[in-house]
Amino acid sequence: MRAISQDTLGTPDVLKEVVVPRPTPGPSQILVAVRAAGVNPTDWKHRSSPLFLDRLPLVLGWDVSGVVESVGFGVTLFKPGDEVFGMLPYPYGVGSHAEYVTGPARAFAHKPAGLDHVQAGALPLAALTAYQAVVDTAQVRPGQRVLIHAAAGGVGHLAVQIAKARGAYVIGTASAPKHEFLRSLGADEVIDYRTTDFTEAVQDVDVVVDPLSADTRIRSLDVLRPGGMLVSLRPVDPDEPARAAARGVRLEALLVEADHAGMNAVAALAASGALRAHIEAVFPLAEAAKAHALGETDRTSGKIVLTVDGGPTGE
Repeated sequence: MRAISQDTLGTPDVLKEVVVPRPTPGPSQILVAVRAAGVNPTDWKHRSSPLFLDRLPLVLGWDVSGVVESVGFGVTLFKPGDEVFGMLPYPYGVGSHAEYVTGPARAFAHKPAGLDHVQAGALPLAALTAYQAVVDTAQVRPGQRVLIHAAAGGVGHLAVQIAKARGAYVIGTASAPKHEFLRSLGADEVIDYRTTDFTEAVQDVDVVVDPLSADTRIRSLDVLRPGGMLVSLRPVDPDEPARAAARGVRLEALLVEADHAGMNAVAALAASGALRAHIEAVFPLAEAAKAHALGETDRTSGKIVLTVDGGPTGE
């Protein structure tokens, strides 16, 4: 099968199309013929730095949407021919930027019939991150005030939609050209981080979702009401939760996990129309380097997706 691999760390140019053996599903695994696979910031970060993965050669990619080719022993949820989407177990189950990939059956969900493969391939990692932050960790309730930083980004724009689906009042930070986009997703307030100090523009927030720097994280504690929670999508210093507790708030650091129940919840939201990925760009698998280069500009909204020949990417 074709795959996008790298033999060394570096710029997007290290990504090459190679031919490797097609994997075989083991017990409790399924083999998926990939139709589309999202590209996330963690992909280009792992391409240039070891982070969690220190093995080479390396095929990147955690998002996947496709068709079940075969199933391993013990799998009862899916049959060959089923259309599925999911996130390979993060971080060590990597490898979806290829024509075929294996993964645990329970990392997947049935793809909603009204969702094409590009949309489905864009959702898993970012939507699970948003869902696990907003729902599982913060347990956002109707009427709560939720501040989402980098709200037009891959995780952010999905977190906006999930928080709105929970009945929250949503405030997002983004540059001015992205404000109308966020309002179209349901954001109630939008703050231009380039011209406005968010700590002066908003107060009494119940939940903050923050994928940004330590500086933003520490300053965000000041806008939380007593008993509020900040969910960081980056590692935090060991003393930070205690510092937050001293202010009467909670700080939780989240790393996304493969999650069958979460994927089913994402599927239900997408099927209902409450959750949709904004697709910034689509590239064929062979042009993965171009996808990485675009992502690294930090100027995109929503998601970048790779498509794989071998079948239709839509319905």
